[in-house]
Amino acid sequence: MDFRGLLDAWRAGGTSPRTATEYAVRLPIDAAARLAALADMFPGRTREQLITELLSVALDELAAAMPYEPGRKVISHDDQGDPVFEDVGMTPKLLELTRKHQKRLQADLPK
Repeated sequence: MDFRGLLDAWRAGGTSPRTATEYAVRLPIDAAARLAALADMFPGRTREQLITELLSVALDELAAAMPYEPGRKVISHDDQGDPVFEDVGMTPKLLELTRKHQKRLQADLPK
């Protein structure tokens, strides 16, 4: 989801599942003021929901911005028959660690 999609979701309502773990943060004043403004604009959302959803979209955007770094191993060929090399950059590591932590966090959810 991008930030436009997030705004559409806020207008429509609804939320996604949450972890059992809570995270506490202290925001810069400007960010806190903008968060308060968003809470005024979307009264059906708590500040915690807004922070959670903004962070989720920001993490998606960050992952998408990670550069592709070609390795030596050919993993496929494109439509023109040219080789596509494995990504040895940050993206595969992020995906691997994300899966590891997802399993742990899902195991922590109440049943």
